[in-house]
Amino acid sequence: MLSLHPEQAPDGLMILAGDDEYYTIELGEADRTIFLLHGGGPGCTAWSDFAVVSQLFAKHYRVIMPDLLQYGQSSKKTIKGPMWDYHSGSIVRLMDSLGVVEADFICNSWGGTIALRLASRFPERARSLTITGSMPVFRGPLFPLPEGGRRGRNARDVYYGGEAGPTLDKMRALMARLEWYNPDLIPEETVKMRFEQRLNAEEMALAAMSDNPRGEWQEMEPVLKDVACPTLFCWGLQDDFLTPDYPLMLMNMVQRGQLHILDASSHHLQEERPEHYFHIVHGFLQQPMTY
Repeated sequence: MLSLHPEQAPDGLMILAGDDEYYTIELGEADRTIFLLHGGGPGCTAWSDFAVVSQLFAKHYRVIMPDLLQYGQSSKKTIKGPMWDYHSGSIVRLMDSLGVVEADFICNSWGGTIALRLASRFPERARSLTITGSMPVFRGPLFPLPEGGRRGRNARDVYYGGEAGPTLDKMRALMARLEWYNPDLIPEETVKMRFEQRLNAEEMALAAMSDNPRGEWQEMEPVLKDVACPTLFCWGLQDDFLTPDYPLMLMNMVQRGQLHILDASSHHLQEERPEHYFHIVHGFLQQPMTY
C-alpha cells in the first residue's frame, strides 16, 4: 500500500508570468503535460496537496505544480478585478512562459474553479479537466450550500482568530473536520508543512485583510456552458463542503461532463486515496478526447 506520508519537496523554480511570479515544481518527462492546481485552504501549496499522487502521474506525464498566486512561494500581490478572470489569464501566461500550448488540468477546490474559467475563456489551452471539491456555482441543486457557501471562509476565520491565532492543533483540527474522511490517516508532515507555510508573514497579512485582496467574486454559472473539453468531476462521497448532488449539477452544466464518486474520502481525496485517485484520473486521461 502506498504511503500517505509526503517526501521532502524537490527544488522548484520561480517562473515569471507577466507581472506574476510562480514557484513551480516539475516532475517527469513526457510529451503530454498536466498541471496540478491546489486548493485554497490555509497553508495549501502544490506540494502539500499533491506530493504523493504527483509521483504516480510523473511516471506517465510531464507534471507541472505551481503554487497558486497568494499561496506558497508565489506572488502575494492584491488581485484587482474579477478573481477567476485574473487567475485563469495568469495561468495561461505561465503556460506561455513554460512553452506549454495545451495541458490537462487536475485540480482541487480553489484550483478547479481557476481551471474551469480557463477552459471557458481559452478553450484551445485545455485538453481536459479533472475537478475535485470545487465550488464555481454559489448554490446547490436542491438545498442551500452548507453555511451559505461560506464554510471555507468561516473555517479560515476560526483558524486565524482567537487569542492564540494559528496553531498546529488548529491546523490538524481543520484538516480532520473538513478535508479528510479518516483523521487518523492525516500525515503529521502535512500538518506541519501547512502550519509552517501559513506563518509566512505575507500570507498572514493577506489573511488579516479577509477576502479583500483576492479580487472580485465571480459567479461562474453563466460561463460553464462554454467549457467544451472533457471534464471529470472526481468527488469524495463524504465531502464536507459539497455533497455529491453538487458535482452532478456541475456535470450537466459543462458540455462533456463525467462524474466519479469515491467512497471513504472527503475534500482532499487525492491525498487520502492517492492510488485510487490516480487510477481513476489516469483512466479518464487515456480515454479518447474526441467523441
